Amino acid sequence: MRTLYVVTHPEATHHVERVVGGWHDSELTAGGVRAAVSIARALRAQVPDGAAVELFSSDLRRTLRTADEVAGVFGVRPVVDRRLREKSYGEAEGRPQEWLDQRFVPPPAVGERMDHDEGVPGAETKAVWARRIYAAMDDILRSPCEHQIVVTHGGSLTCVVAAWIKMPIESAGYANFRAPSGSVTTLREDDFFHNRQLVSLGDIRHLDSGKAV
Repeated sequence: MRTLYVVTHPEATHHVERVVGGWHDSELTAGGVRAAVSIARALRAQVPDGAAVELFSSDLRRTLRTADEVAGVFGVRPVVDRRLREKSYGEAEGRPQEWLDQRFVPPPAVGERMDHDEGVPGAETKAVWARRIYAAMDDILRSPCEHQIVVTHGGSLTCVVAAWIKMPIESAGYANFRAPSGSVTTLREDDFFHNRQLVSLGDIRHLDSGKAV
């Protein structure tokens, strides 16, 4: 049995400043740090004592800070992988969200969506974004470790889940697995059929419990 816990980093400064995230290297807010503590405690409660755990994280500060809290409760070091970053928005990164909204060209309802040009210089296409996440997931899943934790971004969660269920990249143009900031998505593979399940998507119950403390 393999269980993969996918964490989307909690509130970061680009959220409250209403600027575009992507590769813009924002930090967790004070509330985001508190949420990261709650995430770590929730994961510690789910993983059996004594079980081996592997931890992987995007290299941006908001994900690394989240991973640090998780690493502390499990006594492991995160494997840092820049391929787990959010989609790059090129020239829009760090600019007001309105700047991007005014220039963004949405993909067509029918036709080429993966290589669609969104109208922002330097931005990744969905195809480029998906390929690097899929490659990172291939490397993560080569390990036989039964409990793995991936700390990434809200947008990149879609590519992580699509890679997990082995959705062909060319079919991922319409995929969208939405989850709140600071959530945990649980993926599981059984050791008999080797079927891969999406057990829960975007669980944030731990954030409610954290507020009550």
